[in-house]
Amino acid sequence: MRIYRANSYEELSRKAANIISAQVIIKPNCVLGLATGSSPIGTYKQLIEWYKKGDLDFAEVKSVNLDEYRGLGKESDQSYVYFMHHNFFDHINIKPENINIPDGKNPDAAAECARYDKVIEDLGGVDIQLLGIGRNGHIGFNEPGAAFEKDTHCVDLTESTIEANKRFFASADDVPRQAYTMGIRSIMHAKQVLLIASGKDKAEAVYKSFWGPVTPEVPASVLQLHQNVVLVADNDALSLAPCCAK
Repeated sequence: MRIYRANSYEELSRKAANIISAQVIIKPNCVLGLATGSSPIGTYKQLIEWYKKGDLDFAEVKSVNLDEYRGLGKESDQSYVYFMHHNFFDHINIKPENINIPDGKNPDAAAECARYDKVIEDLGGVDIQLLGIGRNGHIGFNEPGAAFEKDTHCVDLTESTIEANKRFFASADDVPRQAYTMGIRSIMHAKQVLLIASGKDKAEAVYKSFWGPVTPEVPASVLQLHQNVVLVADNDALSLAPCCAK
C-alpha cells in the first residue's frame, strides 16, 4: 500500500485527481470505478478543471459507479445518478452510453444485481476504483457483517450510515433504508484501488481498515489483501495511523 498525506482537503483532492488523470492519459478507454458522497467532490472538481483546460479527454472513458439508493432514480436530486451528473458527468465529455450506475428504480433486486455484475464483467473489470470510507469502515454500501458480500447486492443500511447520510436529506426519515451496491469481489478485482479519507471522524475507520485485522466487521479491511492500493488522506484521517500519526 502506498500512502499520500495531504495537509488539506484541497490538497487531498488534487492528489487523488492526479492519480485518476494519469490513468485516463495512459489508457484513454479505461474503466473508472466512481464513488459518491462528500469525499470525492473535490476530486471531481479538479478533474473538471483540467478537462476544461484541455488536459484531459473523457471521450473514450467508461464508468461504473459503486452504488445507488434503492427506490431513487434520476428524477430525485438525492439519487446518486443525479449526484454524478451534477458533480461530474455534465461537465466533461464522457458519452452517456458509457456511464453505468445501478438502477435504483428497478424493484427486482435479484435481476438488477445480476445485470450490474454482467455490466462490470462485459467491461473487463475496473482499471481504477475510487473509494471513500464510512465511519464504520464501509466501502460502497458494503456494511459491516458476518461475511464479505462478493457480488452486487441489495443491502439494508445500518443506522450509523443512515445517520451519516441524513445531512443530504431533509431528515433521517427521508434516507432510503436500502441500496444496491457493488460487491467486494468487484472492488477487489479492480487493477488499482484509490481510497480517499478526510477528517477526524474517519481516523478510526482508516486505522482499523489498514492496521487492524481483516474482518467483515470492518469491510474496508479487505483492502489489505489487494496488491495495488493507494490511500490519500489528510492529517486528521491519518491521526491514529502508526506510520503517520503526528
